Amino acid sequence: MNTKEFKEKINEKLNDEIQKKNLTKFYEDYPKARQKAFEGYDFEQLRNSVKNIKQNTVDKLEELADKFQKAVEKNGAVFYRAVSDKDVVDYILKLCKEKDVKLVVKSKSMLSEEVELAQHFKEAGIESQETDLGEWIIQIAKHKPSHMVMPAIHLNRQQVADYFEKQLGKNMKPDIEFLVHTARAELREKFLKADLGISGCNIAAAENGAMFILTNEGNGRLTSSLPKTHIVLVGYEKLVESFEDAIPILRILPRNATAQTLTSYVNIILGPSQAIVEHTDGTFSIEKKELHVILVDHGRIEMARDPIFKELYQCIRCSACTNVCPVYALVGGHVFGNIYTGGIGALLNAFIGSSQTANQIQNLCITCGSCTQVCSGSIDIPNLIIEMRKKNIEKEGLPTIPKVVFQNIMSNRSLFHNMLKLARLGQKSFKNGQFIRNLPLYFSKYTKDRSLPAIADVPFRDIFDTILQKPAKNQEKIAFFSGCLIDFVYPETGEAVVKSLNALGFSVEFPKDQTCCGTPMYLTGDKESAKKVAMQNLEALESIDPDYIVVACPTGVEMWEKYPQFFKDDPKYLQLAQKYKNRIREYSSFVDEQLNKQNIKLNSLKNNGIATYHDSCHLKRVLGIHTQPRDIIAKAFNTNFVEMEHADQCCGMAGSYSLKFPEISKELGDQKHKSIIKSTANLVYVGCPACMLQIKGLIDKKGGNVKVMHIAQLVNEALKENK
Repeated sequence: MNTKEFKEKINEKLNDEIQKKNLTKFYEDYPKARQKAFEGYDFEQLRNSVKNIKQNTVDKLEELADKFQKAVEKNGAVFYRAVSDKDVVDYILKLCKEKDVKLVVKSKSMLSEEVELAQHFKEAGIESQETDLGEWIIQIAKHKPSHMVMPAIHLNRQQVADYFEKQLGKNMKPDIEFLVHTARAELREKFLKADLGISGCNIAAAENGAMFILTNEGNGRLTSSLPKTHIVLVGYEKLVESFEDAIPILRILPRNATAQTLTSYVNIILGPSQAIVEHTDGTFSIEKKELHVILVDHGRIEMARDPIFKELYQCIRCSACTNVCPVYALVGGHVFGNIYTGGIGALLNAFIGSSQTANQIQNLCITCGSCTQVCSGSIDIPNLIIEMRKKNIEKEGLPTIPKVVFQNIMSNRSLFHNMLKLARLGQKSFKNGQFIRNLPLYFSKYTKDRSLPAIADVPFRDIFDTILQKPAKNQEKIAFFSGCLIDFVYPETGEAVVKSLNALGFSVEFPKDQTCCGTPMYLTGDKESAKKVAMQNLEALESIDPDYIVVACPTGVEMWEKYPQFFKDDPKYLQLAQKYKNRIREYSSFVDEQLNKQNIKLNSLKNNGIATYHDSCHLKRVLGIHTQPRDIIAKAFNTNFVEMEHADQCCGMAGSYSLKFPEISKELGDQKHKSIIKSTANLVYVGCPACMLQIKGLIDKKGGNVKVMHIAQLVNEALKENK
C-alpha cells in the first residue's frame, strides 16, 4: 500500500475500540504473568543458551540440514528441500493430486501463511480446514493473523460468536467455553474425514530427525496422526544440532509466548505413525502412514549468510517482543506486520516476505528497546531495524527533505547553528511564553495534541562563559557535551548541569565546536552524515582532552558509544573514538556515584511538593540506568517521592518519530499524561531532554498542575547550600 493508504490504515486501527481494548489489556497483564511464569528460572541464562544454540545452527546450517535429511529419511519419511514459496506449494499440490486429496486439516503454521497455502488450496478446489481455534476464527473471518501466537487477539467474544453464527448457521452465545466446545465438535468430524494433515514445526533436531510441535489444543496431535498422509513444514531456522538442544527452547517458549509454564501438548515426531486398518474380510493389519518433511528456504539461507542479519536465526517465534511493544499494542498486527508482526516481523519480511512491506512497517518501530529485554534469543531488534534502514538508504538513497537537512545543514555545524538562530527569529509570531501552541495550515497537526517548545532566546553556548565556577577540588577535567536540545531549547538545564558538577568539585569546560551527536541521522539510517558530525565532535573534544565527557541525554551517550563503528577504516578517528567512548559518563549515574563517593548529602526539597520520575527508554533499556536517578530523587524528597504507573513506558517522542507518526505519538503521550496525573505528583523529573520536550508539551496542552524538569535541575537546587 502507498503512504496515504498506510496512514489511513493506522488511523483505522487506532479507532478500533475492540482491538484497542483487547491489546491494551494483554499488554498490561502480560508482564506480571510472564514474571510469575519465570519464577525459579534464570531468564538470562536460558536465553543465552537459546542464543548459543541458534548461533550454532547458523554456523553449521548446511551440515545440520544434511544431517537432518539423513535422519528423517532413515526414520522412514519422505524428505524434500524447497527453495522458494512456489516449490513448497507445487510439491504439496502435486502430492494432493497423487493422493486424490479432497480435505486437508492444518495445524497452526506460520510458514503455511507465509507461502499463502490456503489460497492455493482454494484455487485448486481442495478444502482446507484450520484446526487451531485462533486460526479457524480468522479463516472464517477472512482475516490475516494479527499476532504470531494469538492470531485472533484483535477480536472479542461477541465478534467470534457472530462469525461462528454466520459460518455454522445457528445461534451462538458469546461465551468462551461454549464457543470452544462448539469448535471442538465441528472440527472433530473434519479430523476424521481428512485425507491430508499439515503442521508446522517448532524445533527440529538434526541428530535424530525429531520434530517438536507445541500446541495448547491437541489439534497438532490429531493433525499428525489421524489422516493417512502428514506433511511437516520446517524452516531452516528451526534446526538445532541435538535433541538436548530442544530443552532450553521448550522451557522458554511457552513462558515467553503466553506466560504459561508449559504448553498443553508437546508432540515429538520421529517418523511416520502407525495405524490399525480394518479390511473388508474383517481382518486387521498395522500399516505405516506416509510422512513428508519439507525443509523450506524461501530467503532463510540468504539471511543466514548475512553477517548482520543472521542474528534473526535466534528468533524462536515466541512473539514476546510483540507482547511488550507499545506501538503494536496501539495498531495491531494488521498494520504493524504481515504474517510476522512487530519489529521482528519487519526484519523477517525483508528476507522471507515482501521487502516493500518490510520497508514500510519498519518505520513503525519506535526503537524503545522493550523487545530486547524479553527476547528469547537476545536479538537486538531496534539495532537491526536501524541496520535495515542503512541498507535501504545505501540501495535507494535518502528522500529529498532528510537528505537536505542531514547532509547539507546538520552536517555543517556553522550553517546548522545559524539556521537555528534564524528559526528563533521566525518563531516570534507563533511563540507564547516558552511554547508554540498553534501552528498554521499543514503544520497544525504537530501542535494539535501537544505544545512545542520555543527555541531559547540565548543558546547555552552563549551562556556558558557567564557561569561563575568555584576552583575545582577534583583534579579530573570534565567536558560537558550538551546536545542540540539542551544547547538551543533548554539552556537552563545546561546551566544546572555545569553548576551542579562544579558544586561536586569539578571544573567544567564546554567545547564550542561541538555539534549534533548524530542520533537523528543514525536512526534514519544515514550513516555517512552521522559519521561527519562524529568527526567534528571528536575534534572538538580533542582540543580539551578531558578526563570525562558528561552527557545529560541518554541518546547522546548511546551515540558517542557507537562512534568507533564509524571509523573501522580510519585509524586516526578510530583511536579518538575509542578513547572518548571510555570517558563518556551519563549525568545522573555520574552524579549518584559522586554523591556516594564523596558522602555528600542533598538538601531536602520536600517542601517543593511530591515528585515522580519518568524512565527514558534509552536511559533504562539501552544504558541500564534505572536506580540511580531514583536514588538521587529519594535523597532530596525522601517519602515525598512516588512511582507513577508504567514509569518506563515510552512517552511517544522518539525524536522525529513524533513528526512521522503524530497520531501514534499522541496515543502514547495520552497514556503517559494519564499516568502522571494519576500519580498526584506536582513535579516530574526526567533524565532525557527529548522526553522533557514531549511531557512538557503534553502538560501545557492537556493541563495539569505539574512542573517538568531535568534531574540536573533537582541536583543543582539540592546542592545550592553546599556550594
